[in-house]
Amino acid sequence: MRTTVSAPTPVVVAIDGPSGTGKSSTSKGVAARLGMAYLDTGAQYRAITWWMLTRGIDPADTAEVAAAAEKPEIVSGTDPLAPTITVDGTDVSTPIRGAEVTGAVSAVSAVPEIRARITGLQRSIAAEAARSGAGIVVEGRDIGTTVLPDADLKIFLTASPEVRAARRSGELGGPQDAARLAATRADLVRRDTADSSRTASPLARAADAVELDTADLTLEQVIERVGAMIEERRSA
Repeated sequence: MRTTVSAPTPVVVAIDGPSGTGKSSTSKGVAARLGMAYLDTGAQYRAITWWMLTRGIDPADTAEVAAAAEKPEIVSGTDPLAPTITVDGTDVSTPIRGAEVTGAVSAVSAVPEIRARITGLQRSIAAEAARSGAGIVVEGRDIGTTVLPDADLKIFLTASPEVRAARRSGELGGPQDAARLAATRADLVRRDTADSSRTASPLARAADAVELDTADLTLEQVIERVGAMIEERRSA
């Protein structure tokens, strides 16, 4: 008699946390290992910020930003091994990581109309991944609290500003001197404050999220722990 092996239950996983905690690397690593889709929500906000800047829209002009919220077409690829992001058909994966976009994205993403537009897009992508049977790992800052409050599993990654600054400086390359680390730390703290204090969907840990401090863990260890939690939920 042939034994039928059931496919894992597709789950929607929300991974939140401030910059530099390892959200992207962890989410992509876990999704690739478990055959799940992956969504970088931060890239979507960076993409719409890039669109605003290239059209001369002042990120501080909330009325103008709000009026243009529905105009760009943003498409996110969900392959964790090769995630993509395009705006009106243009690949923007490189320019959205530049200093200009980084300095403006908090202001743009705080506009309620922007958050409503991008949140709707994120929910649609997550729902499609769940229907397809693959499930999805969605990373950001308000996924468990606002975007996907009914996610099957919520994880909130943390690490001290010092650890996060060292990681971010390493990602950027170049000399790792004290002045640069201090500047990177200050930038991260500024971004944390902006994200946590905005009126629309602030950065926060969901009450039912599992908090994981990544400061003393390697990336592989974090992936192992998160992967184990997802496997447990998929087999429940």
